Amino acid sequence: MVEQNGQVTRQVPRRAWRWPGPWSVGAVAIGLLVVGPILAVVWMAFNPAENVWPHLISTTLPRYFRNTVILAFAVAGLAAAVGTGAAWLVTMYRFPGRRWLEWLLLFPLAIPAYVGAYALVDFLEYSGPVQTGLRQLFGWESARDYWFPEIRSLWAAIVVLTAALAPYVYLLVRAGLREQSGGVYEVARALGAGPMGRFWRVGLPLVRPAIAAGSAIVMMETVSDFGTVDFFAVQTLTTGIFTTWLEMGNAGGAAQIAMVILGLVLVLVAIEKVSRSKSRFYRLERQQRPVEPVRLTGWQGWLATTLCTVPFAIGFVLPVSVLMWHAVKNADGWLAPGLLRALGHTVAVGSSAAVLTVTFALFLVYGVRLTGARLPRLVLPVSTIGYAAPGAVLAVGILIPLAALDNAVADGMLALTGFDPGLLLTGTAVAIVYAYGVRFFAIAQNAADAAMGRVSPSLPMAARSLGRTAGGALREVYVPLIRGSVGTALLLVFVDCVKELPATLLLRPFNYNTLSTRVYEKASLEQIGEAAPAAILVILVGLVAVGFMARANR
Repeated sequence: MVEQNGQVTRQVPRRAWRWPGPWSVGAVAIGLLVVGPILAVVWMAFNPAENVWPHLISTTLPRYFRNTVILAFAVAGLAAAVGTGAAWLVTMYRFPGRRWLEWLLLFPLAIPAYVGAYALVDFLEYSGPVQTGLRQLFGWESARDYWFPEIRSLWAAIVVLTAALAPYVYLLVRAGLREQSGGVYEVARALGAGPMGRFWRVGLPLVRPAIAAGSAIVMMETVSDFGTVDFFAVQTLTTGIFTTWLEMGNAGGAAQIAMVILGLVLVLVAIEKVSRSKSRFYRLERQQRPVEPVRLTGWQGWLATTLCTVPFAIGFVLPVSVLMWHAVKNADGWLAPGLLRALGHTVAVGSSAAVLTVTFALFLVYGVRLTGARLPRLVLPVSTIGYAAPGAVLAVGILIPLAALDNAVADGMLALTGFDPGLLLTGTAVAIVYAYGVRFFAIAQNAADAAMGRVSPSLPMAARSLGRTAGGALREVYVPLIRGSVGTALLLVFVDCVKELPATLLLRPFNYNTLSTRVYEKASLEQIGEAAPAAILVILVGLVAVGFMARANR
């Protein structure tokens, strides 16, 4: 207390500066590791060794950009229509097979889009069963005798990507419909609204946020796709990265195209945010009644069954049937040494990436919860940006800096010891594991953050009062209570690592194959029979994840 001019003022002591604790430093370091590849892409794009930007703008970039935008919006529009329609039918109506279809519609999530592309081409191409059957049925002798749409084209890529990604919209919209009150639709029915009126004027406006969120996911997945568009010969921004980097040998140009992709992804995210920024939805009932499905009979019920069966058939039954036929026909492919090596590599890098990603996510979330510093709290939301970045973009931001670091370390050790260790980072699977961790860090972080938020703060406080350290409280209190969420995060990250193709193609060491790259290589050489076993293994791993998702969304 200080008296000045007859007035008493209170002086607030300045808070002494303290060194940041290990949890704060660790949280910031993990955040920088995750954001680092994106920052590297930005730096390389603005500081290229050879500026090919004018050449790209005047030649290929407009075509890449146009195809990417058309593909993204077409797939998102169709996926929104298919996913919303299917979710509306299985939630609002009872019809034959509804209980099975409610979960079967999630199965296409287990099929990577590039696997669906290989199966569709094999089914519809000139030597496939469809065109062969048409020639035998009508007596045609060659392709000159009839017209058939071009399979390797933009429209086919749209169909395959829609079939693979529509379940994202379906899952979110179905959850949104199930959370609504049945009284809303009863009032609409009492006011004379028919089935279509209840859909357009009540249901659709209420689930618009879910549709927007699902469509945004579909758009980002479409922009990041490489295997499908490459197989269908559709030139997009992602294929442009491969062409500019691997064929032209210009990493700076690839980084500039990657910047365009990042900008497009940010625009898509902004559109999704703005589209529902002014929408507010509230529950007006304290104990709301669930929606009571209406029974459909006769031709209406079977029509609903058919409409819900088509997406499942195209997205799951068709690719699995084609691949199983080839796998049985070429049974020796299951014993191929290349398949066993690819399986071992997939399990090794996928499990390593899953364990490290979930561990770092737990450390980051717990470190942010412990510290009151501003910087770690700012790092937490920024560290999820990797999920929005396509694998090809991350590969550009990882390989060039790691290669420079690798060479510097090797040269230093050679100068000091006379021993050349070789490329320790880019010459091994370390770069792939790093890319997987950055790409899917958001999955682990969101799971860890949500799980820790459900733990009562009094429990870790009691542990600290009994003498446990911060690490002891994490190990003995949080981890046992959230092990279910941790296990789910490990599984989801592992499954996504198994399916990831662009980053693996660009970052793998020489002659290092995973299941996804083996499928891509064999299918690119039109050896679908040899690709089938690896593709089936990828699908089986995906089905495990779908099973857990279905169980969590009962």
